[in-house]
Amino acid sequence: MMTAPQAQPVLQPAAAPAVTPAPAPLLDIRGLTISYGNARGTLRAASDVSFAIRPGEVMGLVGESGSGKSTVAMAILDLLGGGGRVDSGEILFDGVDLRRLPAAERRALRGDRIAAVFQDPFTSLNPALTVGRQIAEPLIQHKGLSPRQAAVRVEELLAEVGIREPRRVAASYPHELSGGMQQRALIATALGCEPKLLILDEPTTALDVTVEARIIDLLAKLCDSHRLSALFVSHNLGIVNRICETVTVLYGGVVVETGRTGRVLSRPAHPYAKGLVAALPRITAERRHRLPSIPGTVAKLSGAVTACVFAPRCPFAEETCRSQPQPMRMDEAGDGVRCWKADALAGMPWPDEDAGAARPSRPQPQQSAPLVEVDHLRKVYGANRSVLPWLRRAGTVAVDDVSFTVGRGEVVGVVGESGSGKSTIGRALLALTEPSAGTVLFDGADLTERVRRGDQDLRRRAQLVFQNSAASLNPRKTIGAAMDRPLVLAGHGDAEERGKTIAGLLTRVGLPAAYADRYPHELSGGERQRVNIARALATNPDFVVCDEAVSALDVSVQANILNLLAELRDEMGLSYLFITHDIAVVSHIADRVLVVYGGTICEEGPIASVLRPPYHPYTEALLSAVPRLAEDGQEVPRILLEDAAAAPGGRGCAFAARCPRKLGAVCDEQAPPVHATADGHRIACHIPLATLAERASVFPELMGDDARH
Repeated sequence: MMTAPQAQPVLQPAAAPAVTPAPAPLLDIRGLTISYGNARGTLRAASDVSFAIRPGEVMGLVGESGSGKSTVAMAILDLLGGGGRVDSGEILFDGVDLRRLPAAERRALRGDRIAAVFQDPFTSLNPALTVGRQIAEPLIQHKGLSPRQAAVRVEELLAEVGIREPRRVAASYPHELSGGMQQRALIATALGCEPKLLILDEPTTALDVTVEARIIDLLAKLCDSHRLSALFVSHNLGIVNRICETVTVLYGGVVVETGRTGRVLSRPAHPYAKGLVAALPRITAERRHRLPSIPGTVAKLSGAVTACVFAPRCPFAEETCRSQPQPMRMDEAGDGVRCWKADALAGMPWPDEDAGAARPSRPQPQQSAPLVEVDHLRKVYGANRSVLPWLRRAGTVAVDDVSFTVGRGEVVGVVGESGSGKSTIGRALLALTEPSAGTVLFDGADLTERVRRGDQDLRRRAQLVFQNSAASLNPRKTIGAAMDRPLVLAGHGDAEERGKTIAGLLTRVGLPAAYADRYPHELSGGERQRVNIARALATNPDFVVCDEAVSALDVSVQANILNLLAELRDEMGLSYLFITHDIAVVSHIADRVLVVYGGTICEEGPIASVLRPPYHPYTEALLSAVPRLAEDGQEVPRILLEDAAAAPGGRGCAFAARCPRKLGAVCDEQAPPVHATADGHRIACHIPLATLAERASVFPELMGDDARH
């Protein structure tokens, strides 16, 4: 009898290590399509946008103005406004599609579980209510706190966002606070109800670079300590690199690239992302004639996407790009790109028009007498020298004992924070404000006396380009009418001749002559700024003051405007006073730079010298605060300055109260000596020049073989 074979033991595979499933996204945008309708038709603002944010993750949403960034953010907040509608897609928050909720429930989420911080704190805060009352409002509405309980919580929130005197600030009105403190108050308002998601829509664009650095550090710490998820909408890639773990790039309402921030910003795959990264101004040892830029403007779509939206501006485009839609290709790491040529373009940089050439040499302005000479300029606002003692007021010293020159064909940069006196200096050089003391000579003649005599030739020869391109143009007048006004005042021929001049000026700044019939709202921000430059050129000036002329522009548009200004300077022999708070920008266009603090010049000299040690402690702080890209998100050390009022007109150094290298009472009590070097570099500081020179460079790459780490 045969025995049945014994069953063989079944070998079980070794147990696989437990894999922790990835957490479900807190915010999951799926196929979001948004359009705006008006009398002219329908504009597709977002097309099939998809991305997800995990709990505790900060994602950057980047792209030029018009790319759809803010539209997507407003859709999440249910704040699209009139004319805007979500055509399709899902907005899943904590697993719930917000589009399916009743309006009342969506409204209840906003300010409670989903909070927002917007770009301009002054327009976001009600000027008629105290800051404390505005922070308390959502606490009372969403959390049911009593006014007394809310007041206690308000002080706690203000202290948490780094405000030293929370009770005083809570009782203050918005206009009594600096821009940085206003933005901190908005952040406190957003955090009050302990939200799970924070929407940050360009929260630092209106701030100085030093204030911006502090706000970004604050946001990073708060997101980490509160385990907040955040969508950070910005066009500043340096800031995105600092705070965001992942980034999504939008163009024409379409997601063209997404992935880890370090990878996207150091090795962008999509041509549009390559262009954005290339256009970012960098402080480098080699001066360049032109910044890399993206030609044209953002595409405006009216229907479905049938081809690559970036093809009309892409230097790598082929016929396939213009005729076939591009699917999003995702890899195992979660990085995605919408370009069929991405693999072939890997490692290929954006085309450089400058081809590595240095800025062409120009006649040195020192060879002739300066065009503008400023001698011991002082400006005091609000002073009253009444014979009655009780009516006398000392006033506010905006500029104190400032002296410098601007050569013919020279670009002099003026950098510093808001309130440092930059714009007052610029206005004094155009006779838009009368100095309290000192003189301004324009082409050898006293500016104030020329204005008093009604010298119209001065207005022709000196012009101004403002920061806000939209506010600088009358919305009720066409571009042609706005440009015609200075020509009429200057007595330039008849209407037909002026029309030809306007067409020529528009062409000169890279705009079609047909734009003369358009209204300002029909132009992009960069196009409007080109119009403002063309209008400034209408009288064939010798001197132009650019007051923060590029600070509100996207990085690609900014590069185009800086290139235009440099070309016009070379072509027309223009002199510029270029006012900005961005040293990276001024390093590309200026020959010399003045660093202004508290109404005084704390450092001046050739741009190459000011960017290297020795430098004033304030200049060092400004340089360290410049947002920049580093490989794979590496941290760059920064010097963060605390809020403190400058002391212009005082006995000591205006920067003493904030100086991280303050020596002691001497800085408060004695005016700093001016140290000078052979190349015209001057530093007003009590610290000896040799000691300042021992400091390690903020930008070691500028030092070459002499770099000190």
